Amino acid sequence: MTTSRTAPLYQLKAEFFKTLGHPVRIRVLELLSLREHAVSELLAEIAAPPAHLSQQLAVLRRADLVAARREGSAVHYRLTDPRVVDLLAVARAILSGVLAGQAELLADLRAAGTEGAPGASGAPGTDRTPGA
Repeated sequence: MTTSRTAPLYQLKAEFFKTLGHPVRIRVLELLSLREHAVSELLAEIAAPPAHLSQQLAVLRRADLVAARREGSAVHYRLTDPRVVDLLAVARAILSGVLAGQAELLADLRAAGTEGAPGASGAPGTDRTPGA
């Protein structure tokens, strides 16, 4: 029996999505999808302590999603693959569709809930307004 030395593709994909599974890392990728940023710029845009941002940047570096370069005392980050921009756009589109579906469902539930609620029929004596 032969064993594979590499993980199955679905496992590698799961690890990739785990790497993306943190709000600070997503925000960093969003900012870097616009342009290269110095760490000081990222800190100004992201509400995270410097040590936490550093940890998240290290995760993205290990996954080879970002690269760093030093310019004097400043460290600048950039995306290593421009397709990350597309990935973020697709994720946004999927999320927008899911949220739109949930909003529609919520509206349906609210409409169904008010149909049987007291005072919803407009019948006399059901008005709960003070002084009415």
